[in-house]
Amino acid sequence: MKNNSLLVSGIAVALLGIGAAQAADQPVSGGALTWGVTTEPSCFDPHRSSQQAAFFVARNYIDSLIAKKTDGTFAPWLATEWSISADGKEYTYKLREDVVFHDGEKFDAAAVKANFDFIFKPENAATAVSLLQTFDHAEVVSPYVVKLVLSKPDSSFLESTSNVKLGLISPKALEKGDLCGGGRALAGTGPFIFEGYTRGQSAVFVRNPAYKWGPGNAAHDGPAYLDRVTFRFLPEYAVRTGALTSGQVDLIEGVQPTDAPLFAEQPDFKLLTGPSGASTSFTFNINYTRPPADDVRVRRALRDGFDLEPIVKQVYLGTVPRAWSIIGPANPAYNKALVGSWGNDIAGANKLLDEAGWTGRDSEGFRTKDGKRLSIEVGYPQPYVRDNRDILIQGVQASLRKNVGLDLNLRLITAGEYAKNNANGTWTIYPNTDNPSDPARELWDMLGSKGFLYANISNPDPEITRQIDEALASTDPVRKRELTDAVQKRGVDQAFIVPLFAPSWFLAAKSTVNGLSFEAGLDSPSSAYDFWIAKK
Repeated sequence: MKNNSLLVSGIAVALLGIGAAQAADQPVSGGALTWGVTTEPSCFDPHRSSQQAAFFVARNYIDSLIAKKTDGTFAPWLATEWSISADGKEYTYKLREDVVFHDGEKFDAAAVKANFDFIFKPENAATAVSLLQTFDHAEVVSPYVVKLVLSKPDSSFLESTSNVKLGLISPKALEKGDLCGGGRALAGTGPFIFEGYTRGQSAVFVRNPAYKWGPGNAAHDGPAYLDRVTFRFLPEYAVRTGALTSGQVDLIEGVQPTDAPLFAEQPDFKLLTGPSGASTSFTFNINYTRPPADDVRVRRALRDGFDLEPIVKQVYLGTVPRAWSIIGPANPAYNKALVGSWGNDIAGANKLLDEAGWTGRDSEGFRTKDGKRLSIEVGYPQPYVRDNRDILIQGVQASLRKNVGLDLNLRLITAGEYAKNNANGTWTIYPNTDNPSDPARELWDMLGSKGFLYANISNPDPEITRQIDEALASTDPVRKRELTDAVQKRGVDQAFIVPLFAPSWFLAAKSTVNGLSFEAGLDSPSSAYDFWIAKK
C-alpha cells in the first residue's frame, strides 16, 4: 500500500535519495522477489494466528472488507461502501461483485457470513474472535450486501473489519478444517496465491492473474507486478544480512541497528524504517494476581528499579525510543502525560521492597522473605523472539539484580507451553506488543478482563476493566480519549505493565526493489502487491 507514509530514520533519510531517479521510473511487471524474514509463522491462517510476523505474510493472500489509511480513515476494498446504524449496533457492507477466491469460489455476502460464523464458533479456536466480543450474528441482506449485527455498540468494530485477522477465506477452504499449514488449501482473494510451504525454509506465493480489486489506498490497480514472492525464514540476523549482501535475497526485515550503516553507506541498497508496535509498545505484561507480583509494591519496584533509557540506547543504538505507555508514541491515542512519570527510582524501589518484607539476602545477593527468593519469571515464547528483544530483557534483568536484588528470570518457552499457561491463568510476565487496531480494543486485548492475557485469571482489576469496557462502547471521541488516557495511566501507576520501547520495522533491500511500504492497519511491512523490480 504505497500511499502509506514512511517513518524514516536519520540514517534512512540520506538513503532515500539513492536510486531516487530509478524509483521514479514507471513500475514494470515481472520478476521474482525473495524476502528474508526473522520469524517463521507457526500458523499461516490469520483467523488462528497470534504472530505479527504471520499477519504481514498473510496479507499477500488475504484481503479484508475495508482498508485502513495512514490518517486513520478507511478506504474501500472488498466492500465498496458501508454504513453504521444510529444505535451503533449494525454495520452494513455493500460488496464488490467481481471477486473470486483462489479456489474458484465466488466471493459474496454468504461467503462473508460463513467467515464470521466460523470465527465466532468456539470449537474453531480462532484467535480472531478477540475482535468479535460484541458480535452477535451476520445477515445476508442480498447477494452482495451483508449486515454484521452487534449485541452492543463497539467503537472499534469498523477498524476490526479492516484487520487481516478478520480477512476473508473461501468457505470451501474453511470446511477443510485446520489451515495453519498454508499452501493452496488456504484460499483467499489476495494478489498472490499460496503455492507451497517448506517447514523451516520458505513459503512461496505466485501472482493471482485475476486480481483487480486492490484496496482503495494502493498505488495501482490490477494484478501485482511481481510474478513470484518467496519468504525465506532466516532467524539469525547475521545470516539475513549476509543473504542480502551476497544477493541470495532481495529484501530483508529485522535489520539490526548495528547493520544499518552497512546498507546506508552502499549505493546498491536502500534502507527504510516504518511503524511497528505503534499501537502498543513492547511491554512487560504482569500477572498481578500471582505472588509475588500480587503486591503492588513489588510491581512498582520492578518498574522503577532500573534505568531503562541507556539499556534501550545500548541495544538499539538510538534507533528506537524508550516507552512510557503501553500505547506507542506514534499513535494519536498516546498519553503524553506519562512521559517522565515513572522509572529509574532505585532508592524508592528498594524502600518499597523493604516495606513489603523482602529484607533478607541469599548467597547470590537476591532478596528473600521467609527463605524464599524474590523471583518473577518472564516466560517469552521462542517463536515470538525477534530483533534483540531477549537481549533487552537480559539488560533489564542484570540491572534489577544489581540495583534491588530482584531475580527477573527470563525463560524462553514454547508457544504450546505459553498457550497452556495462558489458558490456566498461570503465566507471570508476558513480554509482547499487540497487533494494532482501535486503541480501546488494544487496551482491552492487553489489559481487559476478557482480552488476550487476562481472560483466564481470577479477580481482574475492576477499575481498569470498567474503564476499558466504557471506552469500547463510547461513540463520543472526547470521552473515549479520556478513558483510554485513564487506562494507560492506571496500567502504569499500578504497574500492571512496564512499557520498554516503541519498536520499528527496519527493511533493507537491493536498490532495484521499489514500492516498499508499510500497512497502517498492521504497523508492519505491507504486502508485496505494489512492489516492483527495476530493470537493470
